[in-house]
Amino acid sequence: MRRSVPGTGDEKESLQVSLDRHRDVVLWKIQGLDDEQLRQPVTPSGTTMLGLVKHLAAVEYEWFCSTFGRETEPLPFDDDDPEADLRVEPHETTADIVAFYGRARAAAGTVVDELDVETRGTAWSGQTVTLRWVLIHMIEETARHAGHLDIARELIDGATGDHPEAADDPAGG
Repeated sequence: MRRSVPGTGDEKESLQVSLDRHRDVVLWKIQGLDDEQLRQPVTPSGTTMLGLVKHLAAVEYEWFCSTFGRETEPLPFDDDDPEADLRVEPHETTADIVAFYGRARAAAGTVVDELDVETRGTAWSGQTVTLRWVLIHMIEETARHAGHLDIARELIDGATGDHPEAADDPAGG
């Protein structure tokens, strides 16, 4: 079922639901494709659908957990290889990466549940940010890559659409 941002929700709830809507699209866009299709480069730079999911998992952990002093699992970042978090290694399966994304989402959800939007943390860059800022940033990041996934999916098998159909969405999308 498609989530709807509550018309009268509080700030934190509205930001969280907005992020979850885009996260759900990320998973919806890869449904029904096999491992070969998900690994297929769709741009000259080599972007793959599965690589985008891996990247989103890593940045979920980095922005929500690392920023606020929480544990993460090992993340695929490499100062000498800026594309490492987008590259799917031969030993990584679709199930592995989808599970990684699920664990990152759950860990991020715990941070959001436990902290106030005014809580400050320190980003990887050294910048001080609030949970509010991280939520907004991750809405932007996830929506951007959901758009990439939308285009990639159309290039791979012709499927289009921005969200799964839902009759109960008063906002109409």
